[in-house]
This record gives sequence, structure tokens and C-alpha cells, in this order.
Amino acid sequence: MVEQATALGLEGVSRSYGRRGSSRRTTALDAVSCSVPAGSFTAVVGPSGSGKSTFLQVAAGLDRPTSGTVRIAGTDLGSLSEAALTRLRRDRIGFVFQSHALNLVPSLSIEENVVLPLVLGGADPGGPDVLARGRELLARVGLAGRGGDGPSTLSGGQQQRVAVARALVTEPEVIFADEPTASLDPESAALVLALLRDAVRIEGRTVVMVTHDPVAASWADTVLTMDGGRLR
Repeated sequence: MVEQATALGLEGVSRSYGRRGSSRRTTALDAVSCSVPAGSFTAVVGPSGSGKSTFLQVAAGLDRPTSGTVRIAGTDLGSLSEAALTRLRRDRIGFVFQSHALNLVPSLSIEENVVLPLVLGGADPGGPDVLARGRELLARVGLAGRGGDGPSTLSGGQQQRVAVARALVTEPEVIFADEPTASLDPESAALVLALLRDAVRIEGRTVVMVTHDPVAASWADTVLTMDGGRLR
């Protein structure tokens, strides 16, 4: 039997805030260890303040742990300089945030938003491969022909679908989704979740989603529960 590769691994990861030694120091993550197989959909659930958002930020390299090791497809994030970590997030990780303001750049067209990670990586924004990739992904998320429009012309659900397209554009090892359906109606939420599910099923991507919604969590292969900074 072939062992499944690990897309995301955390070993004894803790994250504390506040002055070291202070009685007011807060531990948001407490010696968390887990392994997320490549080509899987994992949901991290828990009440407000449980540490699930900190888990995502540390796992995605948006914040550095106080202690422990985080690996993306075998790469130890702690061994990377800030510049190398920025490149890894750009090229090997996809992000879908809850806030539409964080997901899309309002001054760019929808298509420009989708291909932005490629352009930041040095690709020609007008190159035929870049344009074809953007149009392919917009068609996949049901927004063919809308590439020249601005983000403000889209509904919240449509903006989240553009965010999913952008998360896929670099063919990343892991897509991190932070409460991606929190502000959506049930129909729009189901469309976004179906796109994430298809990214796993069809493309073999790995999705790690933080959510408080049990319906959203039910789309995942595995559900991890955070409580008091620990996985239960």
C-alpha cells in the first residue's frame, strides 16, 4: 500500500501573545500536532476564541509559531526567511478569506484579480498563457465572460467564487479558507463549498477550512475540533 503524502504537518506548535513571563500572556495554540494528507478536505471547527483562526494563520505561514514546527509539503516554514516565506505563500498556497475586502483588489478587473499571483511571480499579465488560465478558471467558477468587470459588480457569493479561482491559479499544494461562507446565503455558500470540494476531487488539491458552520464542515473529509487552543 502506497503511503499518502502529507500536505500540511504541525508538530508541537504553540502560539502565545503578550510579554514573555507576564501573567497576562495568552496561549492561543497549545502544543498542536496534526498531519493533513495531500488531496484531502479538512475542516477545523470550534467556538469563538478556541484558537482555530490562529491555527490557520500559523499553518499558512501568515504568523510564526512561538514554538514547534510547521511544514507545507515537507518544507519547514521556520527555516525560511521572510522573503522566501512570502514567495511560498504566493506560489504554493492559495487563500480564500471571509472578508471580500481581503479577497479582491477593487481597482483590478475580475480577471486581473484571478491572475494576480501569477503576475506577482513575474508572469506577463497580457501573456497568452496567463490570459488563458484566468479565463479557464472564471469559466470553471461559473463567471465566463465577466473577466473585464470590476469586483463591485458582483454579489458576495460571486466574489467568493472569484477568490476560489484565484486560490487555484498557481496550482498550490494547500488552499486555506477562513470562514469562506460566513457572510453568504445558503445557495451561494453551497456553490463555494462545491468548488472547494471539486478542487480536491478533480484536481487533487488539499483544502484546510476554518469554519463555525456545521453544514460547511460536513463537506469535508475530516473534521478537527479546536478547544482552548488544542485539538480534541
